[in-house]
Amino acid sequence: MAAEIHARPQSSRPVLLSKVEGHQDAVSAALLIPKEDGLITASEDRTIRVWLKRDSGQYWPSIYHTMSSPCSAMAYHHDSRRIFVGQDNGAIMEFHISEDFNKMNFVKTYPAHQNRVSAVIFCLGVEWVISTGHDKCVSWMCTRSGNMLGRHYFTSWASCLQYDIETQHAFVGDYSGQITLLKLEQNTCTVITTLKGHEGSVASLWWDPVQRLLFSGASDHSIILWDIGGRKGRTLLLQGHHDKVQAICYIQLTRQLVSCSADGGIAVWNMDISREEAPQWLESDSCQKCEQPFFWNIKQMWDTKTLGLRQHHCRKCGQAVCGKCSTKRSSYPIMGFEFQVRVCDSCFESIKDEDRTSLATFHEGKHNISHMSMDISRGLMVTCGSDRIVKVGLVYRLHN
Repeated sequence: MAAEIHARPQSSRPVLLSKVEGHQDAVSAALLIPKEDGLITASEDRTIRVWLKRDSGQYWPSIYHTMSSPCSAMAYHHDSRRIFVGQDNGAIMEFHISEDFNKMNFVKTYPAHQNRVSAVIFCLGVEWVISTGHDKCVSWMCTRSGNMLGRHYFTSWASCLQYDIETQHAFVGDYSGQITLLKLEQNTCTVITTLKGHEGSVASLWWDPVQRLLFSGASDHSIILWDIGGRKGRTLLLQGHHDKVQAICYIQLTRQLVSCSADGGIAVWNMDISREEAPQWLESDSCQKCEQPFFWNIKQMWDTKTLGLRQHHCRKCGQAVCGKCSTKRSSYPIMGFEFQVRVCDSCFESIKDEDRTSLATFHEGKHNISHMSMDISRGLMVTCGSDRIVKVGLVYRLHN
């Protein structure tokens, strides 16, 4: 389920600590309760449950609350013990949990969206609840008054959300593959920029406010690191999953990124090294190695009396090449390619055996993972998904 992580990632057998079962439908979100042996789950079966670990080592529900609509997203603020649950009908409901985690009181309902809520964040400093939804918008509401402060619409479903408290910047990923950076204010917002790089819908985001790095995972099976703080447009590509990347978490303590995909794959990426940017793909009407024309280059095909060739790209140098000039495949982890990818023959010769050493470890969660969260202080991770099972695992141990 989860693996022990060292300062340099080493392969080890995943360690499952607990398996929590009981939901009747897919579990949308599961969050560990800080400083407590407990967790909170929200499910498509319309229930919110708080589970506490008993002396037997098993988790048992201490709170079981049924909602009016399937639960689709959740945020929990431990210091104030406030829960915000997004629902399929577009509403967000706020609850307050008692100190002993045995009672939950309803606070208020926020009419945030007209369709399914995809992500919720609560910011205590400004008393805002920020959310995204399948009505193609991000909304922010005042938790004191319950009033809507602002909305911003996109061209496609808004799927995931991160928020920087210091700058009041929101990052919104959507189904078109774009990430929009917005500055939210009391009754308005400003679009700062749009990040484009994914070839599929953005499913997960993680913002690290210390290094000012944004990580995004998408249905194109890839992860992109966006160096927001560097202001130079630097991006790093990470490819190691076989399915949609549903959840990501960056661990500042060990400089590692943990990512989970829909097929149950869990990857731990070593980010404490100097990685290389993948090159931009070059465009050409003929192979940049042998100069044979590509199939749309009618003039050169006619002049040379040859058939046009299909265009490919070398993942290491970015040059446009034909199949005959790119017969080799190689992994190249320093550039994020943990799988074997197409490279031109000259780049293949330049890659040494040590260049192929993996910079990530891969593990099997052994269940569909649609959501993951971590308690970094304790090295714990919880995953959940459509198989209705919640798994709690040890990710790493802290050494004094």
